[in-house]
Amino acid sequence: MKNQKKKFDAISLECSKKTTKVYSTSFSLAIKLLSKEYQNSIYSIYGFVRLADEIVDSFHDYDKGKLLNEFRYSTIDALEKNISLNPIINSFQNVIKKYNIEWALIDNFLESMEYDLSNQNCDEKAYKEYIQGSAEAVGLMCLQIFTHNKKGSYQQLKKHAESLGAAFQKINFLRDMNEDYSTLNRVYFPNLDIKKFNNDEKKIIEKDIAKDFEDGLIGIRMLDKNAQRGVYLAYRYYMSLFRKIQKMDAHNILEKRVRISNLKKMLILISSQIAIRIKMI
Repeated sequence: MKNQKKKFDAISLECSKKTTKVYSTSFSLAIKLLSKEYQNSIYSIYGFVRLADEIVDSFHDYDKGKLLNEFRYSTIDALEKNISLNPIINSFQNVIKKYNIEWALIDNFLESMEYDLSNQNCDEKAYKEYIQGSAEAVGLMCLQIFTHNKKGSYQQLKKHAESLGAAFQKINFLRDMNEDYSTLNRVYFPNLDIKKFNNDEKKIIEKDIAKDFEDGLIGIRMLDKNAQRGVYLAYRYYMSLFRKIQKMDAHNILEKRVRISNLKKMLILISSQIAIRIKMI
């Protein structure tokens, strides 16, 4: 019987890997640069958060609230029973159990997804809580994997991981501002009138992101080398997006989604690994 469960667990992991590769070439590359001891677990985390995100952002012809509620209780059930017939949830619960990842992080993440279903505009409090749940919590799940059995590392790196997750999320908000507003009627930046969005407001947001990046990089430098290569690549990719956004006029952000070409991604991959090898980060 145990061998049959191992087969299903392997199939479940493949579903999480496939989900990651289909939805994000950038994160797929970053995960491949992690030590093999981390790769499968991070695929499982990404598959789970991607599926939840798709429920709230993409499944417009379905009852999103019902789907997300079922997703939440399927996750709780899986953690209680050590199995789920949903392969992505099954893969995820295996990782949660293996690394003793706290439920509070999962709950915070799911609450942020639920927020998307009924809210279109954030005030300052909701903005901070959303980022805490949607990005920082996911970063901390990954950090628990990277620091497993390394006494003291998690608490030492926690603040920096939160800052890095916040930087990534805020860049996503800027990059997707047009689509979020026109398709989903959402504005994440607090008290922002998107119709009056201007360069002064953009610079204030960018200054906040730069501060998060600075703090996040401190944590990357402190990471185990087996985790550092992948996390640093993700940092460099998002930094490239950030620099491109900084050069744009505010109104252009509302007209098109900022992208990084595949060639540029490959150049970032090469240069980031050289930087780590010669200890230039």
